[in-house]
Amino acid sequence: MTRWFTVLAALALSLASPLSRAQADYPTKPVRFVVPFAPGGTTDILARIMAEHYTQAFKQTFIVDNRAGAGGNLGAAEVAKAAPDGYTIMMGTPGTQSINQFLYATMPYNPEKDFAPVIYVARVPNVLVVHPSLGVKSLKELIDRARAKPGSINFATPGNGTTGHLSTELLKSMTKIDLVHVPYKGSGPALQDLLAGQVQMTIDNLPSAMSFIKAGKLVALGVTTSQRVAALPDVPTIASVVPGYEASSWFVIVAPAATPEPIVAKLNAEGNRILKKPEVRERFAQLGADPIGGTPQDLAKHMAAETAKWKEVVRVSGAKVD
Repeated sequence: MTRWFTVLAALALSLASPLSRAQADYPTKPVRFVVPFAPGGTTDILARIMAEHYTQAFKQTFIVDNRAGAGGNLGAAEVAKAAPDGYTIMMGTPGTQSINQFLYATMPYNPEKDFAPVIYVARVPNVLVVHPSLGVKSLKELIDRARAKPGSINFATPGNGTTGHLSTELLKSMTKIDLVHVPYKGSGPALQDLLAGQVQMTIDNLPSAMSFIKAGKLVALGVTTSQRVAALPDVPTIASVVPGYEASSWFVIVAPAATPEPIVAKLNAEGNRILKKPEVRERFAQLGADPIGGTPQDLAKHMAAETAKWKEVVRVSGAKVD
């Protein structure tokens, strides 16, 4: 009996070893890093920073793959259905991980069950910006203009269900103003049309809009956080005009559910090291992003809390997507 037990144990060990070795050696080939929005937006910018440093650390290329559409649902669905082997990961947002499930009548994935949390990358303020041709210099002027001429101001967003969309819907509901929503497939296309004067305003992530604000091509009227942000110290909070208003964005790395824990742990550990690098922290600061880090469990708790919060924002705003 003892001899047979030894043989069976050896057989089991030999069968398990290839998988264990594969996880220990991960990654042994390029990793697809999905961004569920078009190039040029904050999700894309932060993913490319992380991908560059993951590539350096693991000596395998982390390839950023922009898969825009349906407010991030298109790319997120691809990742949710990908093989859970660590070779497909995604930069998730409040839209893909929390908000969309309350906006869309049907969803191609379950944000809670279909992903494994990896790491909380950054928290980012949103900022309300307008095209200079609109001729308003303050949020109060914008609200007065919208009330005087309902439906005359178009606002661009990176897509239905993004924090840019919901942040504006929240502003509309709290100020009782009528603005016309024009959704795009990411911050990049939305900002391009705003810069061209095709639309008049947007609430977008600060990193996406920062360079245009600094260059004077867009006018910043307010930040969505409860406190002013260091990157734009002269820009007031929206809450200073609309008491109680607050909405921020966050960016997280997730993998398909059932991705082996050793691979998730490896990505998390290296992610935390990346977020502590002085050059990365400096780059994030220039963008107005706060690096976060922490464990996969920390991220899971954060996303659960945010899901509850945004569910209520969607209910109050009445926003829906067909």
